[in-house]
Amino acid sequence: QVRLVESGGGLVQPGGSLRLSCAASGIIFSIRSMGWFRQAPGRERELVAHITPDTTTNYADSVKGRFTISRDNAKNIASLQMNGLKAEDTAVYYCNAGDRRYPWGQGTQVTVSS
Repeated sequence: QVRLVESGGGLVQPGGSLRLSCAASGIIFSIRSMGWFRQAPGRERELVAHITPDTTTNYADSVKGRFTISRDNAKNIASLQMNGLKAEDTAVYYCNAGDRRYPWGQGTQVTVSS
């Protein structure tokens, strides 16, 4: 059974940092491109960071230079380090395969506010 469990969200002031983690089970993690997605109220879910099995990374323009995606294939964990957070980063953050093939987890709420 596939399970994706996101954690690490919270309330942070503008300019602050958070590190999100995604624990994956029931998949062959090491062969999958993984992505971090986010969905703000009233908006569609969007891909913000992507990492291939060989750790090539890509980022949405809106987070480039501030967010860093990484993976630990031994632990089946994908992480997202978020620095320089802005109010517009407020959203529920999810992880999934890059092609969104797995059932979505519950996500983790990130709120950036003073």
